[in-house]
Amino acid sequence: MPASSPPRLNATAGWNEALLAALPPASGPLAAVQQRGRRGLSGLPLPGRRLEAWRFTSLDALAGLDPALLVPTAAAVPSLPAVSSLPAAAAGVVRLVLDGQRDPLAGLALPPGLSPLSPAELELLLGRSLEDNGCRDHWPVLLNQAAAAQVLALRVQGAVAPLLELVSDAGPGAALLPLRLLLVLEEGASLSLLQVHRSAGANLTSLVLEAHLGRAARLQHSLLASGDPRAVLLGHLAICQEPDSELQLTTATGGWGLMRLEPRLLQSQGGASSCLRSLQLVRGEQLADTHSQVVFGGAEGRLDQVHKVVADEAGRSVFNGAVRVPRVAQRTDASQLSRSLLLSDRARVDSKPELEIVADDVRCAHGATISRLQDDELFYLQSRGIGAEQAARLLLRGYCQEILRHLPAAAAAWQPLPLLLGDPLDR
Repeated sequence: MPASSPPRLNATAGWNEALLAALPPASGPLAAVQQRGRRGLSGLPLPGRRLEAWRFTSLDALAGLDPALLVPTAAAVPSLPAVSSLPAAAAGVVRLVLDGQRDPLAGLALPPGLSPLSPAELELLLGRSLEDNGCRDHWPVLLNQAAAAQVLALRVQGAVAPLLELVSDAGPGAALLPLRLLLVLEEGASLSLLQVHRSAGANLTSLVLEAHLGRAARLQHSLLASGDPRAVLLGHLAICQEPDSELQLTTATGGWGLMRLEPRLLQSQGGASSCLRSLQLVRGEQLADTHSQVVFGGAEGRLDQVHKVVADEAGRSVFNGAVRVPRVAQRTDASQLSRSLLLSDRARVDSKPELEIVADDVRCAHGATISRLQDDELFYLQSRGIGAEQAARLLLRGYCQEILRHLPAAAAAWQPLPLLLGDPLDR
């Protein structure tokens, strides 16, 4: 298809078929997975607004990307970002730079407690958390399966001391960056993980992460993603927790023309703890969509979820938070709060909670607020000699820091607030 005539959303299956035609033959350790994803995508249209899960999500930004340009026609692999272009890693950090094509562990000695899964283990475990969370055949997952040539698959044993930092950069040009991750935390294991995704052009980053937390395992997972108004980020995070495990998931995103992030959690037998913190910033005509789902498979599970939005200009935010508490999940303690800050009359927020509670002995709460910067707070700062614009920026920074403070200390090297907000006061 000519570059001047990118596929549009009204083509029944044109975009998917154009992508499949551009992909190289299936090969490497994920060849069978690639073939399965391609069979699933073949003849499938892009999700439309007639589907309830996509009712508020326009894919115009994705349909404007020509798949024939996203995938190189030659065998050349896009270059990794130059080390000089990245901030220096903080002390005690193990950094991997992922490009979706090369083996990320080639020539690398992992720290104690981290080891790659064997091919037999990979075949057995890859896709299991997706299946358990009911999203193995979701369109963004099929797209990732069709394109991903490599997977970073790690076993975690004991307490891993250094923070694991995974960096990906789609760069300024047209590109498809497919990333596939699998983490298996053994009983009592602990890991701190920071993912950083960047883009500076009209490209597509596709992320699928699976994690299984064994009994009493602990995972602190943070995702920091700063994109370009022409770029698209599609992410699925499928996590399964055994009893007594603890998950802290913090996501902060901004700048993407289209961002859709789907964290899906299953407490397989209950008795686990999940803490979700998310911040998304939209401006211009950007669209950020978070679809989360938490399912309690047993009694005495805990959830603490806070989702915050900053929407400016004509930016749009979507939040769909689903919590499932079946009868078997007695004594569940779940809290979900959605807070949105509108900085413009043209900005829009769609918040759609889905609370399905069948158990009768639970403590479950949900709240949603949409507001503007408070006049009394602005007045207070201005009465102390702070200019109106600077006062508004200070209040906005405080609003964002409630989420950003949950990022690990090593994230400071990336300057999260300036990265997402473009805030000169914090540089």
